Amino acid sequence: METGQHEATDRAREQQTTWYGEPLGTLFRRLITDLGLNQARLAVVLGLSAPMLSQLMSGQRAKIGNPAVVQRVRALQDLATEVRGGQVSAAEATAAMEEIRRSAGGNVLGPNSTSTRSGQTGVPANPTKRVVREIQALLRSVADASEIQSASATLADTHPELAEFLRIYGVARTRDAVEHYEKHQG
Repeated sequence: METGQHEATDRAREQQTTWYGEPLGTLFRRLITDLGLNQARLAVVLGLSAPMLSQLMSGQRAKIGNPAVVQRVRALQDLATEVRGGQVSAAEATAAMEEIRRSAGGNVLGPNSTSTRSGQTGVPANPTKRVVREIQALLRSVADASEIQSASATLADTHPELAEFLRIYGVARTRDAVEHYEKHQG
């Protein structure tokens, strides 16, 4: 690979780390391992073509352009955490992955906002977290973390609440955003 290509790949991986917390190659390989998938199956669950997934993993492409795919990635990350922690069996994980694949990133408050993983059909699977994840995906689909931070800093003096919203939902951890959301709902 030429030096220019190395630099472009390194730059793409740095951007991925800013946007997604780590390079997508690392994130996707962990999902493949934790969920017992292969790369082709991961592409199907995410709703990506196999070549697109490969380009994202290798750093040839930096950004996931579709917010629905970002939402599916986050849902798979949550599922992988549950599998690693022993809260979800392999069979339940397979069913959950099919639900994630079918979700098409629809409105989290709509018909796709229920889960059967708990064994109780129709019970929301942490609806607050799902709402927060949709807000995050939407913000991150229009701007990267540095742009969101810049906008937040610009608004801080004149519109502090809006600046805080951008900072928390645009660049902070999901856990922090969930706490913020719950605090402001009641």
